[in-house]
Amino acid sequence: MKMIDSLKKFKLFGGRTLKTGISVFFTALICGFFNLPIIFAVITAIVTIEHTAADSIKKAVVRFPASAIGALLATTFYGIFGKGALTFALAAMITIAVCHKLKLEDGILVATITATAMIPDFQDQYFVSFFTRLGTTSIGIIVSTLVNFFLLPPNYSPMIYRNINALYNQSSRLLERIISETVAESKEKNRAIQRSYRQLTAHLERTYQLSQYQREEWKYHRHTTEEMQAFQFSQKKLGALQQIVYHLGNLQYVKAQSSDFSEEEKDLLLTITENYVQVLEDPTHSISEKQFQRVEQLDHMFWKWKEQHVQTKSHYRHQLPPQTILIYELLCFHDVLEELQNMSAKRKQMVQDCYVT
Repeated sequence: MKMIDSLKKFKLFGGRTLKTGISVFFTALICGFFNLPIIFAVITAIVTIEHTAADSIKKAVVRFPASAIGALLATTFYGIFGKGALTFALAAMITIAVCHKLKLEDGILVATITATAMIPDFQDQYFVSFFTRLGTTSIGIIVSTLVNFFLLPPNYSPMIYRNINALYNQSSRLLERIISETVAESKEKNRAIQRSYRQLTAHLERTYQLSQYQREEWKYHRHTTEEMQAFQFSQKKLGALQQIVYHLGNLQYVKAQSSDFSEEEKDLLLTITENYVQVLEDPTHSISEKQFQRVEQLDHMFWKWKEQHVQTKSHYRHQLPPQTILIYELLCFHDVLEELQNMSAKRKQMVQDCYVT
């Protein structure tokens, strides 16, 4: 175990890569001991290592019958058509179709590999070939599932915390770019902002996926109360971040122009954006008293624009013109930041342990 920990710290091999290597080693060892074909079992062991122990167990239950279907179909088509191109094509195609029809999607890859890989080495006794290939495939599935369950259980929490910090920093930079383009006559292209927004949402989705992996993993491995509380807090931070991403999505499409605002209004918008950036990048999300004062000014600015009811050249009277929408989204943004500050204030030690680097 010390050697495994050393390899993990070296950063060359991740936990999943190490588990794949260990699964392959033990699978090959067992097949060699019983004088069984190694290649089928090894291929199966490689493709069946999953992110979590829960996934390994769920998918192992599906992969075994799927492999049996693949082996049976390969045996049948070999008996009818011999070792030809048509046999390979039919074995692969029908295996995929049958597994899909039986809702064995998680076993399609292993079943298809089993079906096609066993055709070149068929023996004269079809039933012996069938049970031999099914047995070696089963060894690969069982070994990889056991390794995934008992060895190096993954802990996604540190990665989740790092991602959350990175996401808040990413959000702050995007907010700055959006307001800069609108207010400060920046030459930033809309497409570049939209690309950054898509990257942000994709990063957020990946972090939610890691959270799901961690939940699944804890169903089968022990965890402390402190770990669970820290994880729950991370989900609250992700929930707040989801709201922030929503407001950023609205802000990027606001069609307000720099000329719409007075110099004093521009200064207020830029200054309050700087305040928001500081709060987003601060793991404790502390809000200064000056920010509260500027938000008050922003609120007055909102009602001023609302009362003016800006009228377009087409004489269409907008209830919420672009300038008002911009200010409204920034006010909503502050509300989320205030929630973040309150959450973090109640979890000071947790914030220090997980988010302050």
